[in-house]
Amino acid sequence: MKILNPTQTIFSVLLIAFWSCNNLGSTNVENKESQSEDSMTVELVHDIQNALGEGSIWNHKTGELYWVDIEGHALFTWDTKAKEPTKFEVGQHIGTVVPAIDGNIIIALRTGIFRLNPKTRDMTKFSQPESDTAGIRMNDGKCDPGGRFWVGSMHFDQIKYAANLFRIDHDGTTTKMLDSITISNGINWSLDHKTMYYIDTPDGNVKAFDYDNSTGDISNGRVVVTIPDTMGFPDGMTIDAEGKLWIALWNGNSVTRWDPETGKLLQTIKVPAHNVTSCAFGDDDLSTLYITTARLDMTDEELEAMPYAGGVFKVKPGVKGVPAHFFGNPNPQ
Repeated sequence: MKILNPTQTIFSVLLIAFWSCNNLGSTNVENKESQSEDSMTVELVHDIQNALGEGSIWNHKTGELYWVDIEGHALFTWDTKAKEPTKFEVGQHIGTVVPAIDGNIIIALRTGIFRLNPKTRDMTKFSQPESDTAGIRMNDGKCDPGGRFWVGSMHFDQIKYAANLFRIDHDGTTTKMLDSITISNGINWSLDHKTMYYIDTPDGNVKAFDYDNSTGDISNGRVVVTIPDTMGFPDGMTIDAEGKLWIALWNGNSVTRWDPETGKLLQTIKVPAHNVTSCAFGDDDLSTLYITTARLDMTDEELEAMPYAGGVFKVKPGVKGVPAHFFGNPNPQ
């Protein structure tokens, strides 16, 4: 594990303090979840300088953190007992990653959905969500409580309404669930498995859908959280053990905690990177929030001020997460 050295720690604390002083109007930390400055200091785990780090997820069976570098065409897996992560070169844009029940890793590539054997590194394609991939790539996604893989797409030029959200069943059957999407991003399910939360980034909000775990169907879409443009744009998302949503903010230098029942902002954690892309609870007790970031779309001045952008960070936010859902049938006959 790579941690902040004293110089990095001073830099991180000073930068976080600077942002805090200049963002008092948008943090709005409301309740007992508010933490002391020391406990909320973000640590640099890997100064890996991903162009577009994304898709973080914790494999609680193996004790590994997974994430991707979309523009770097790479998957990373990191056993926290090891010093450095393992890198898998995949040769094309990779949108996200989820673990599978059978021990394989499911990755969403530009040309389709693949099973990756982490031991042999063999990749096998089993779904082609988008029929025309000329200007489209796959983006973020996760598995639902029934073990189905939900993954969305986006146009390279971010053309409005050109993308879709798909559901991929255990046998590879692929169903388009939403269309007219621009940048399909964070997705998660409520603790009672009755609601799906979903982000189309440019909309600046989180939508909730009624979700039927027996069929994988969704209905009754409505907005439950609205994020002001002044805070940034919602990107990756996870859920904690209290049913609250953690959302990474692109262009927002932070991860934020929201109540989907009230729409209120509960907590803001500043990150020394301009574009914060995803977050996932990990470690044995799921008490650590791991955070991916990007160097993409930063000015020279921003990179000088935030040299660890593109790195992976961690923080103890004072609340625990829940185990991620894996791809595959959780209740085989």
